Amino acid sequence: MTPADTFGTDDRIARKPMLVTLMVASSISPLAINIFIPSMATIADALGTDGPTVGLGLSLYLVAVAVLQIVAGPLSDRFGRRPVIIGGMVLFLAGTALCLFAETIGWFLAGRIIQAASATGIALSRAIVRDVYSRQRSAAMIGYVTMGLAVAPMIGPAIGGFMDTLLGWRSVFWLLMALGIVTLAFVIVDLNETNPNLGAPFTRQLSGYGKLLSEPSFWIYAGAGSFITASFFGFLGGATFVSVELLGLSPAEYGIWFILCPLGYAIGNFVTGRISERVGIKRMMVMGSSLTLVSTLIVLVPILFGYLSALTLFGPMILLGIGNGMTLPSATAGGVSVRTEAAGAAAGLLGSSQIGLGAVASSIAAAFAVGPHAATSLALVMLVPAGIALVFSLVAPRVSEE
Repeated sequence: MTPADTFGTDDRIARKPMLVTLMVASSISPLAINIFIPSMATIADALGTDGPTVGLGLSLYLVAVAVLQIVAGPLSDRFGRRPVIIGGMVLFLAGTALCLFAETIGWFLAGRIIQAASATGIALSRAIVRDVYSRQRSAAMIGYVTMGLAVAPMIGPAIGGFMDTLLGWRSVFWLLMALGIVTLAFVIVDLNETNPNLGAPFTRQLSGYGKLLSEPSFWIYAGAGSFITASFFGFLGGATFVSVELLGLSPAEYGIWFILCPLGYAIGNFVTGRISERVGIKRMMVMGSSLTLVSTLIVLVPILFGYLSALTLFGPMILLGIGNGMTLPSATAGGVSVRTEAAGAAAGLLGSSQIGLGAVASSIAAAFAVGPHAATSLALVMLVPAGIALVFSLVAPRVSEE
């Protein structure tokens, strides 16, 4: 049975959105995060500024995404998933236009912040899945939907660098504009409203956060998802220094080796989609977080024995990616099911906590992964959150299909 076939069963509403619609809606934001990174030096020259200032286009985007996901959830619980995603995509197009025609760094950064509105697709595609599927099946469907979150970062820098070389940095944003229009068309044509609790006052929806935060099970699911994400972001924060300064890899070689991690994530998502309904959310979380922890130990052990190579650093990342791809969809499915009347708020809070803790881990890794002990520091920054994620997974409640 294909993913599409699976997605079309277990009806709970009149018509579900196509799987591809949710995949596209959840992919545009992660693609926009890093597709411009190879062009940062070019943008700095064109706009008369320096690299760190252009780099704010990444950090400000991530901050905006974290904040937006907190707001998008309650908004979608009040006004509906469909209008909030459509509004986010319209804002994304407006922000992309600002970047396209920016002549100063200020306008460019403003455009990047507005572009972050596309993150509504990440949070709400998960809430939509929970709207239309039972708890156990939603883990499988979220696994399929979030494959785009792995594929987009994997191909984004390569596409961006290629287009910048051939057509200039603004061509990257023309591509984002075109993809944004396609995404908006998919959502308008295919996405019905799925929120079963539409119309409650906004203040009541905001109170959903208080209810969620008072639920120990929500903290468990959020903790597992956030710390498993932090392990991956820790690698992102320090691996560049280790690979370039200690291993002597070129940026191109780093990019090739890095593909192993998102490739593993896609595999983990696929495995989740295939077996999570039979295995169950808790066991998927335990297996995924265990695999992630093992991958960090495989990185650390050779370093402790004085051996470091590209293979020992990047090879285990395919296991880390698989572990993330198994844990995240399951933890998300559990988290948005704690209180189904506040699924949108839960999805937003989960996404925000994952990105927020990931950003912290990335900053810590960047700060400590320097000097002769950089590789050891990097491995420890990855290992600690992976271990914490396993603890959260082990104490997660067992749930039956609902």
